Amino acid sequence: MVVTSKQLAFICGLLGNMVSFLVLLTPMSTFYRIYKKKTSEGFEALPYSVGLLSASLLLYYASLQSGKFLIISINVIATFLQLFYLVLFVMYSPRAGKVGTLKMIALLNVASLGTVMLLTILFSKGLKRIIVVGYIAAGVNIAIFAAPLGIIKRVIQTRSVEFMPFNLSFSLTICAVVWFFYGIFVSDYFIAIPNVVGFVLGIAQMFLYVIFKYMIKKRDETTPQNHHEETTERPLYVSTTKHEPSHQEELTVVSITSPRQLEYFTEYHPMFMERDEYLS
Repeated sequence: MVVTSKQLAFICGLLGNMVSFLVLLTPMSTFYRIYKKKTSEGFEALPYSVGLLSASLLLYYASLQSGKFLIISINVIATFLQLFYLVLFVMYSPRAGKVGTLKMIALLNVASLGTVMLLTILFSKGLKRIIVVGYIAAGVNIAIFAAPLGIIKRVIQTRSVEFMPFNLSFSLTICAVVWFFYGIFVSDYFIAIPNVVGFVLGIAQMFLYVIFKYMIKKRDETTPQNHHEETTERPLYVSTTKHEPSHQEELTVVSITSPRQLEYFTEYHPMFMERDEYLS
């Protein structure tokens, strides 16, 4: 049995819908925290506003063509979820945050989207309108895929993968792969090309995760120990009495070889003093 490109496109589109839906649900934990704390301080609404713009543009793009129901289905869901996230964000924002978020929504999701729709309806039609909207939607999608560059920079600077979960990077990479092949099978390069960028950046994120989670961490766990042995080992005089030592009192000499030991003596032997201080 020969599998046609149309059947392959359906399989990829269906997989894309499922993976994309799971990715869209990832902010639920964040908004549950916002709901529990009754405040959105510390979080930004921009990613959800841009996500809503992207979903709206793709929905508009797919509606201009026939046979793009798999694009329409996932972007209807994405539009609803992004609106839901933004409503929660506005509800639990302080007054200044509410005003800023509403202004951003008015600019990105009302004015920008409305301008694109109005101009393309007035000044283009048929295939030309599809191409114009396709370019705009692809540009926004590439910008969204490029957003993790900030996180990549932060990982390199902090040497920590705390803000770059591997599962999310892996899911986004799989999502990019299936939508890329969907675009290839239906000959829609406005769908395929942005997902090439998503795939490359997803691979880069996973590569960095492995480096900083395992290789760099393992090196840091072994190297600092030797470093501390060289730089922090020094004899300290610890009083055996309960009060501040003097020259006549019995003192115990200990060697500190790690910051943890230093913290221990600071907490449980507050009357210790360093050798140079005592001899002076």
